[in-house]
Amino acid sequence: MCRVTIITGLVLVTMFIWEMGLAAASDSAPTVGADNRALPNQEDLPFPVDDYTLSILERINRAGAYQVPQLPLRVDPVYADTPKELDPFGRLTQPFKRYFLVQMEYTGPGRGIPEPEHVDTVKIGFLGPIEPTVSVATGGKSHEENLGQMMLRGCQLAIEEANAAGGYWRRKIPFELVVRNDNGLWGSSGDEIIRLAYIENVWAIIGTIDGANSHIAIRVALKAEVPVVNTGDTDPTFIETNIPWVLRVIADDRRQCYILADYIYKKLGLSRVGIIRASNRYGRFGVREFRDASRRLERPVPIEMAYFVGQQDFSMELQRLADAQVEAVVHWGDAEDGARILNQMREMGMKQPFFACDRCLLDDFVKIAGKNAEGVVCASPWNPARDDSRLEEFRQKFKARFGCEPETYAAHAYDGTQMLIWAIQLAGLNRAKIRDVLATRRDPWHGVTGEIMLTAVLDRASDAYLAIRENNQWKFYSREDLGLPKEVPARPVQVSQN
Repeated sequence: MCRVTIITGLVLVTMFIWEMGLAAASDSAPTVGADNRALPNQEDLPFPVDDYTLSILERINRAGAYQVPQLPLRVDPVYADTPKELDPFGRLTQPFKRYFLVQMEYTGPGRGIPEPEHVDTVKIGFLGPIEPTVSVATGGKSHEENLGQMMLRGCQLAIEEANAAGGYWRRKIPFELVVRNDNGLWGSSGDEIIRLAYIENVWAIIGTIDGANSHIAIRVALKAEVPVVNTGDTDPTFIETNIPWVLRVIADDRRQCYILADYIYKKLGLSRVGIIRASNRYGRFGVREFRDASRRLERPVPIEMAYFVGQQDFSMELQRLADAQVEAVVHWGDAEDGARILNQMREMGMKQPFFACDRCLLDDFVKIAGKNAEGVVCASPWNPARDDSRLEEFRQKFKARFGCEPETYAAHAYDGTQMLIWAIQLAGLNRAKIRDVLATRRDPWHGVTGEIMLTAVLDRASDAYLAIRENNQWKFYSREDLGLPKEVPARPVQVSQN
């Protein structure tokens, strides 16, 4: 309680200081500084910009601190591309109101804050699990550092490339990545957001991975009014906070569950599928949509077992799955745990097909599982095996810089950081305008992870894939490849004037 009170007090004090500074800036300078009010010339930018984006910038600049610009709002026909048969109200009645279909506005005065007169670097914050810790909140020793370190490398490569191309074009100064560890302690991510926003004065933040910490971080970011680009948290509820300062560029567990459910029940015709998951937020929220989808497809999950992260013996959990006579097993947890579960299943004579989340696509899973990995099916938020020149160029650069192959978290962090740098280059050094440029982007972002289009809640609107281990390698399949139905109309999403 004391810690929460201190954090809340610090947020309120810093917010008061920030708002007083805004009021002073508005009183002393009725118009915004020339640096971020003037529209960029297309020929000056290190990348092309379309007339639509320039018209958005013109509206934003014209509004200043005292008006809300008339920006287009995204309108989605269906939330998260949910298939009709998996709609929780589809077979009973229509709800009085559906949420998350119309984009949330930002109506505050932040657009009127001028660029600072003196800036040595353009700071971008990074918050992720990069150093090991021990925390009661995470159930003991932390376990996501390998993911956070890869995410950090993806950010670093994007920053280095931007600086090699000339840095921030308006001032000819470099971008700087300010790195903070997300240590898993309850509330610490909020502390780090405060430090990044008010002490380091970053213009936006990349992060993080852990679902619980991400939820805390973005609520503080809402108060601080600083953009957050999430590149690694696949918790479906993360984006359902509907905070206009937050966007995500990775397909979430909801979409991964949808394609798994369709493949297991419609393609393979199975009916009794058991779940074994980590007893943390990632495991609990990760399988929720699969469990709900199973029930709505009239194949309810007969048993769900939870285990502690890092557990070595799963005989009790697996025996109960076997006693329930499940036809297949779905695992949601880290790669190492998943591989040990699979090995013990086979040792016990359990021959059921093994399905898993995207974390089991990491190299550690195959190293531990060995030959047992053959035939395993994992959901994946992207297709890293596709033929794409941008992806291949990224792979070569990443391997030359860090001496290893990039994976999911590195690739998405690279895309998210590049998108953020693009927005800063266009909008200037103003957090609200950076948010506006990201939130109103109309065309897909052509990233190394594929086409990135945002939904009304600024989540990534793209299908997940399935990866099947065949002949000692992962082969990736889309819905179309698997012959699975796709009822929802393709993007782009509609936009509507407010």
